[in-house]
Amino acid sequence: MTEDPERSAPYREPRQARSAATLARVLRAAEDIASSSGLEDMTMTGVAERAGVAVGTIYRRFQDKEQLITALSERMLERREEYVAERLRAAEPTLTGVMDAYTHALLQSFSDSSNLFPELLRTRGAESLERGARTITEIHRLLLEAAAPYAKEIRRSDPQTALDTVARGILGACFHNSVRPDPITGDTATRTYADELSDMAIAYLMTPGRRHTSHP
Repeated sequence: MTEDPERSAPYREPRQARSAATLARVLRAAEDIASSSGLEDMTMTGVAERAGVAVGTIYRRFQDKEQLITALSERMLERREEYVAERLRAAEPTLTGVMDAYTHALLQSFSDSSNLFPELLRTRGAESLERGARTITEIHRLLLEAAAPYAKEIRRSDPQTALDTVARGILGACFHNSVRPDPITGDTATRTYADELSDMAIAYLMTPGRRHTSHP
């Protein structure tokens, strides 16, 4: 998970397990409402009712709806980082296994609340884009770390650059699927698409780079 010690917390972090469980319920309720109705229609009262807590409980944690949205963005991005890290740790110990785990984890994480994620980026503007960029950097790092033991299998002239290209390509494909009007959905279709992305990545990594010649 990315960390920035100079950055202040967007809300009061709970110190007790019971408070942490309540916060998790509140953020889950906020995500459910925002995903189904949009951020504009999400209210503090509605979130409290969905979470089964008093509205005052939410205001003791968050100053206003804007701070709640900030916390929701933070939690969703943290969840993506944690999920990708978990799947890579459990990957089959081969280059193909790492790429399979990476593509399936990314596609699944972007499919989760796919309508909400692009809306958060639009409404939060530069602040959200900056936080999103840190998550992308962390996910990129996780792939490089997981693939490092198998770098000798890569046949491109520069394995590190090749992995960077693969990471960018897969991330772009997964994000594009989350914002397109007809995203790939359903377990079978999602698994098939993730397999195809992984096959494409492996084919690229295992193919020697083209010889560049000067053109007239």
